Amino acid sequence: MTKDHDEIWSEWQELVNMTPAKLETWLKSEESKSVGDTHGEGESTGHKSGRRIIEIKHTKKADLTDDQWAWMNKTTGYIKRHLAQRPKGDIGETDWRYSLMNWGHDPLKEG
Repeated sequence: MTKDHDEIWSEWQELVNMTPAKLETWLKSEESKSVGDTHGEGESTGHKSGRRIIEIKHTKKADLTDDQWAWMNKTTGYIKRHLAQRPKGDIGETDWRYSLMNWGHDPLKEG
């Protein structure tokens, strides 16, 4: 099932809850760099994703490319799958939270 741009946009607005500035600051942190799968490339997939998300957030909706729409869809899918795996207890300083934040979602941020 292929989602249309309106569906992707709606999910993106709901799930990617970090501002570009907050995400940029986060990506510079050691915690951000400490999580995720690097596939031997030095930078994790999630960390790279965070940089792409910042770029997308700085792009007007009307100017988004097909590649960016596809990445937005991939991002929201990742966030939804990851949220379903929430660990028990305090999540404040967990790799689970840090991974989500690399993908633009802070589970501690309200609404």
